[in-house]
Order: sequence, then C-alpha cells, then structure tokens
Amino acid sequence: MNIIIDINHPAHVHLLRNLYHELLNNGHKVWVTVKDIPIAKDLLDLYKIKYIEIGKKRDSLSGKAFSQVEYNFKVLQLVKKNKIRIGIGTSMTLAHVSKLSKMQSIILDDDDDEVEPLFVKYAHPFANVILSPKSLIGHRKNTRTVFYSGYHELAYLHPKRFKPDKTILHKLGIHENDKFFILRFNAFKAHHDIGAEGINLEQKLKLVNLLRNYGKIFVTTEREIEPELIRYQLKVSPEKIHSLLYFATMYMGDSQTMASEAAILGTPALKCNSFAGKLSVPNELEKKYKLCYSFLPSKFDEYLTKIEILLNQPTLKQVWGNKRMKMLEDKEDVTGYLLWFIENYPNI
Repeated sequence: MNIIIDINHPAHVHLLRNLYHELLNNGHKVWVTVKDIPIAKDLLDLYKIKYIEIGKKRDSLSGKAFSQVEYNFKVLQLVKKNKIRIGIGTSMTLAHVSKLSKMQSIILDDDDDEVEPLFVKYAHPFANVILSPKSLIGHRKNTRTVFYSGYHELAYLHPKRFKPDKTILHKLGIHENDKFFILRFNAFKAHHDIGAEGINLEQKLKLVNLLRNYGKIFVTTEREIEPELIRYQLKVSPEKIHSLLYFATMYMGDSQTMASEAAILGTPALKCNSFAGKLSVPNELEKKYKLCYSFLPSKFDEYLTKIEILLNQPTLKQVWGNKRMKMLEDKEDVTGYLLWFIENYPNI
C-alpha cells in the first residue's frame, strides 16, 4: 500500500516515527512530508526517515492561510503522482487533499473541539476519519471520529516502544540519587494558541529561585532563551529528552506536550498556562490518574506552593511510578493500534 505521513510539528515526528518503520517493515511504501521546521527535520534525520519539504511555516493567520494553499498543492501533486491510498497525520493538508483525490485521510487529533476552532472548522469536515483518545468523548463532535484507549504520547513512550537511557545522567553530571528538574517554556505560536498565556519571565525567575535550593535545574525553550536563564539551558540532543524526563525529579513549565510526556513517564508534572482545565487528555491524567497538576497563570502562587509540597515528599518518584502503572493497565500501545487501523481501513 502507498501511504503518506505529514509532519507539522516536532512532536509529530515522535508520534509517527515508530509507525513509519513498522509500515516499511510490513512492505508498504511510505512518503513523509514536512514543513521547514529545523527541529522536526533534525529528528527525521536522526530516526533515518526520508522526507520531502513542502514549505515554510508562518506565524500570522494570513501567512498560515497562504502557506496552507502551498502545502495542499505540493502534497496533492505527490499523492496523484504516486497513487497514494492513505494519508495519516495531525494534518489539515491531508484532510484537504483527500477531498481532491482518491486518497483517504486518517487525521490524528487529541485536542478538544473547544480549544482548536480553526482546525475543527477547516480540517475536520474534510477528513475521512478522525482518531482521538477516548478521554475526548463528549468533546469531539465529528461523527466520523473513532476513539481509542490511549494518548498520542503512548505511540512513543509506551514501555513496548521506549527504554530510558541512563547514560544521559552521566553526560550531564547527574548522579543517580541527585534531584533535578526539567523546565520547558513554549512560544505559543500555533493556530490554537492565539490569545494563550504561559509563564512570564518574572514567574520563571521565581520558579528557578525556589528550585535551586533543592537540586539541579535544566531549562529548554521553544524559542530563544532569556539571558537570565542561559546558565540553566539544557544542552542535550533531542532524542535524549525523554530519558531525562523519565529520571527527573519533577517537570515544570507551560508546555502542553511535555507535561503529558512527563506524567506518562511517571514524573510529577506541573503545568501553568491558560489551557489549565480545558483539555481532556491532561484532565484525565490529572483527575483520574493523578499524575499531573495544572494551574492558570493567575494562580502562579498556588502553583509554587504545590511544587514545594511535592518537593518535600521523600517517596515522590515511587508514588508516581505506581500511578503510572495503573494508567498503563488501562491503555494500549498506540503505534500498534495505528498500524492495525491503517492496514485494515476501511474495513474496521
């Protein structure tokens, strides 16, 4: 079968990289397209995934609209030339192209309808099928949605797919019993981030001042790091970040994805942004499995207080490891599920 995977964000490389290799191993032909996103292209190279670049990403809404036409045109040409049967990804482009060709689009979407109105309006109606975690039931209106027991992050962090590499600790001068913290700060430039708010510089510095009394601090950012935080900047190759998250004492920041990754790896995750309480996947991780916590920026003092409470729990990582095992008992290997779905579609 001829299949195309479209990449819009570095996180999508992680989401689909295992699927790509599984499809090739099963004899399928796979094309991968990607926007001009340096980190995403670096990850594709790292995981030995060949790709075709289809254009630059732009931050403004008008720029995004112009770019979308360019993406659609290039992918449509590729699909028709190679008689591609199925397209998969978190991709508006594939949804549009499926209406202009014989290709069937399988769209992966783990965000609630309420927080991504543009994607719901301009992608969902064109998709042949949407795959979403069961935690979105009641928050996904499209009737062509198929729900599964899992999260996007379990496509690459499920124990069947991920084994933490302890050597990363030695490379960063961390001893096995040392406390250390991963902080991630976002740029909030995606279409669904318009009007979103994260942690400001003053709050970041308050957080660092608290944590430096307890252990080592490593900061990673989506955009250029502030001069005040350069001394804490994490310098590690992208494929090592999940191992570091696994061994970390705690994760803090305003990143949606990394908060969920940390929680799924059994590391206490505390997120502070304007999406707090608005997304079904992190809400389930927080309320059902108690693996993470979310706070609005206006509640930053409460955020710091919760961090301090957790820092003084001596068996914190052991407690979270037990919570993680309970969560994994309810969920499936998402890569395995995606492979099964593609190979059997549309006869599901």
